[in-house]
Amino acid sequence: MTRLAVILLLIASSLHAQTALRVLSYNIHHGEGMDGRIDLERIARVIRSVEPDIVALQEVDVRTQRSGGVDQALELARLTGMHVLYGATMPYQGGQYGNALLSRWPAAEFRNHALPVTPGREPRAILDARFAHPFTGRILATHLDITRPDRMGAVQALESITPPSGSTPAIFLGDLNDTPDSPVLEGLRSQGWVSAVEGPTVPVKQPKRQIDFILFRPASRWRVLEQRVLDEPVSSDHLPIFALLEYQRDQTP
Repeated sequence: MTRLAVILLLIASSLHAQTALRVLSYNIHHGEGMDGRIDLERIARVIRSVEPDIVALQEVDVRTQRSGGVDQALELARLTGMHVLYGATMPYQGGQYGNALLSRWPAAEFRNHALPVTPGREPRAILDARFAHPFTGRILATHLDITRPDRMGAVQALESITPPSGSTPAIFLGDLNDTPDSPVLEGLRSQGWVSAVEGPTVPVKQPKRQIDFILFRPASRWRVLEQRVLDEPVSSDHLPIFALLEYQRDQTP
C-alpha cells in the first residue's frame, strides 16, 4: 500500500469514528403558545429551523379534549418528516399525556420507564431509546415533577436504568424542573452527566432560570460543537434548547 493510500485510509477511519448529532429539547406545553393558541405547525417550524436528528418533547397530548382529539406526537412527526416514539405518563381528558422522541432514524428498541412519585402527584417516566445507526448509544428523555423529592427519586431511578459505571454513551434530555445549582443537577453530575447547554429557558419573555437540559456522558467521548437557547418567546411557555454534539466512537478492534 502506498503512503498516500495509508494517509487516506487513516483520514477515512478518523472521520468514520466520529458522529455529529443535532439535538433539541422542547417543552411544547401541548402546543399552546403564550397567545393562547394551540398551533402545532408553529411548533414544527421551530423544530425544523435547526434540522435536528433527535428531538425530545415534553407535555405532548394524544387525543385529549383540550387539544381537539389530535394525536400530537404523530402530527408533529408528520409535520417534521421524522420518526416518532411516544411514552404516555398518564391518562388525561379522554386521551394521554406524556413525552415524545422525534428522530431522523427509526429506533431499534425503546422502553418507557415509570418513575417513582409521591402519592397524589402526576406520574412521570423516562423514554429510553436505542438506534441501529449512526449513533448506537442510548437516548433518554423525561419531564420531571415540580416537587424536589420526586426529582431526587428520579435521579436515583436513572442510576438503575443506566448505571454510571457502564461505558455505553448516552444523552439525557428534557425539562428537569430544577436549576444548574440544585441538588438534582448535582446528583446527575455525580453520575457523570455533563450539561451541553447553558442559558435560561423560563419564563420565555424574560428568561431567568434554566430548567431544560441536554446532558451527555461519558465526558471523554463527547465534544460540544454548538449550543444555544432558541429565541422563541411565543410558541410555548419554555424556550427550546439545541446542541450540536460530536461523539468519538471507540476504535478498539
